Order: sequence, then C-alpha cells, then structure tokens
Amino acid sequence: MLKAGNALKVSIYLSDGSRHHGSSTESCIVDFLFTHGVSGATVFKGVAGFGVDHHLHSASFVELSDRLPVKVEFTESKEKVEELLARLTELTGTGQIEIQETTVVKPAGMSKAAPVGKAS
Repeated sequence: MLKAGNALKVSIYLSDGSRHHGSSTESCIVDFLFTHGVSGATVFKGVAGFGVDHHLHSASFVELSDRLPVKVEFTESKEKVEELLARLTELTGTGQIEIQETTVVKPAGMSKAAPVGKAS
C-alpha cells in the first residue's frame, strides 16, 4: 500500500489501438499493475495529439480516430517502480514512459463497503 512521503509518478504514453499479443496495450499494462500490487492506476484517453511520427490524430463529430493518445498513470514507491520497470518497458512497445519524483500528501484509503447481504 502506498504511504505518505516520497514517491514516483509514472506516465506511460500510448496510441489508442496499440496492441500487445492481441489485447489493447493499456489493458495489458493495467492488468500487470493490478496483479503486481500497485496501489492504483488510471487510463486517460485524449482527444488530440501526435507522436514521434508527427501524424496528428484528433477526434471530431464526423470522424473518430483510432490512434488517439492514451496515458496510463500511477504513483508508487521508488522500490516498486524499479521492480516493475523492465516489464513495463516491454509492454509499452513504441510508447513513451516518463517518471517524475513526487510527494504523496494523503494516500487513498480503502472504501468501507457494507457487508454482503446486509441491507442499508
């Protein structure tokens, strides 16, 4: 579980439609992070962008591009990021990984769900 204090924020930039062994790359990355105990991750889908190839991709009401920008982001301890980085690099393929030092002021807490079968 992520604790307050120094941490790393990892941003992985992909193109929507990128695949890894037949599945969406962002889905493979999120599954990997989930199964390896990362505290949380979010996938953001952009409305416009371009990459190293300098081809502009954008969404419009008339036409939706299948190559829009996608960003997977998570915050974790330095040790955890170092443990996962080699596999994340493989999964990312031609995408980009950015890591920033950050400070977690208040980590997310577990939700207190009502017991199963108990009426509210």
